[in-house]
Amino acid sequence: MRVRLVVTFVVVALISAVTATALAYRDARTAVLQRTQNAAVNDLRERVGVVAADVDLPPDERTLARFASQVSEGIGARIVVARYQDLSATSDTLAETEGRITAELRAAVRAGSGARFQRVEWRGEPYLVVGLPVTYADGDRRTSGLEVFAITALRAERDDTAALLDSVRAGIVPVVVLAAVLALLAAGTVLRPVRKLGRATRELATGDLGSRVAVRGHDELADLARSFNETADALQSSDAELRAQEAKARRFVADVSHELRTPLAAMTMVATVLEEDADQLPPDAARAARTVGAETARLSRLVDDLMEISRFDAKAVRLNASVTDLADTVRASLALRGWTDRVAAELREGVGAVVDRRRVDVIVANLVGNALRHGAPPVTVALAVDDGGERGDGGEPGGGSDGGAWVVLEVADHGPGLAPEVRERVFDRFYKADAARTRSTGTGSGDRADSGDSDDRGGQGSGLGMAIALENARLHGGTIEVSQQPLGGAVFTLRLPLRTGEEGE
Repeated sequence: MRVRLVVTFVVVALISAVTATALAYRDARTAVLQRTQNAAVNDLRERVGVVAADVDLPPDERTLARFASQVSEGIGARIVVARYQDLSATSDTLAETEGRITAELRAAVRAGSGARFQRVEWRGEPYLVVGLPVTYADGDRRTSGLEVFAITALRAERDDTAALLDSVRAGIVPVVVLAAVLALLAAGTVLRPVRKLGRATRELATGDLGSRVAVRGHDELADLARSFNETADALQSSDAELRAQEAKARRFVADVSHELRTPLAAMTMVATVLEEDADQLPPDAARAARTVGAETARLSRLVDDLMEISRFDAKAVRLNASVTDLADTVRASLALRGWTDRVAAELREGVGAVVDRRRVDVIVANLVGNALRHGAPPVTVALAVDDGGERGDGGEPGGGSDGGAWVVLEVADHGPGLAPEVRERVFDRFYKADAARTRSTGTGSGDRADSGDSDDRGGQGSGLGMAIALENARLHGGTIEVSQQPLGGAVFTLRLPLRTGEEGE
């Protein structure tokens, strides 16, 4: 904007200077030439009036030459040509006059309608030629047939106007420089508040809701700054209100989850006893006992998930990290849940990394359980090391701590996969792509409900499992990504930085 403003100032100044120069040159040249023409005509008319009275008509060649010389002496020794019918005489016998007195001028003077003049260019030099018919002094002022032409050089006038043009042209440069300086000053005055407003806007965009700009004056920029401050005030107020409501909601969830744990423990104990004795009960009572046990277990898992999410929100989660063999961790997670025969594992051996084993187990349980519950066999789990991938938290470029190496765990299935809109929200809390299908069977032909918990029973998940898995991955400095296989099926990819030293979080 500064450049455009300066260029505009300079262009306007340049156009103004050139226009003023052209007008000044035209007016000055016209004035100089007009003055010279008037003086030449008046001088010739007065001198001819004095000298012509003593000329006898018709003149001979000698008389005509003397007449031309006397007229020339009286008007500043200009070249004078006197003509009478076929006779012609010049005040300067060595001067060439034919090229300077045109046929048009001769015809106009011969017509006897007063003094006539004409500017001509001869051999690269400008000249003014004035022609005058000599008339009798009687009442009808008839022409005598005697014609007088005076040739005046315009070199001095040309040099004067050229010098004026040069001086005006030389003044254009200071004018343009001055315009550029004024443009810079004006740009600084105008753009300084704009830069301050832009800086405040960037600060506001990065989360500094206390950013404000000083309001000075009463112009449009001041109104803009005032509007920005009012917008920032409203945004800060809304943000504070939203944060307060969010904090209240988190405290409420944490408090409710905590309060539910005690009665749930008692309910779980009773449900376990009922399930153990279900075979001895009537069929309807046995079915009711097993249903109570399953629903109590699901409610217990939901409370545990809510407690875990609350700890993440409160930033109260810490890693208990140690050097861990990831292949053994994945195998143990599958064996613990009885999934070894249902999952094809391709695990790179000897991959030791500093991780929290319990949290990695939670991630694996959620990813594999999700694939088993909503996908179709075969379900595969692959563990590898990516030495060239340099990605940070949340999938952004970053790099691992050991030369940019990453641990990559892929969980894939061959089910229907996920629609694009589901992939965008699969890690959202409580998001379920097809709640009715998940509640009834746990498998189906529609979109997968990939936000469920890690339990492999047919009941509906809490919708928090994938969110918890992602939070645990981020806690390690990694991320989880979801994609679609070319032939169908979803692929969840866990990426963790490969830290092999004795370090923790």
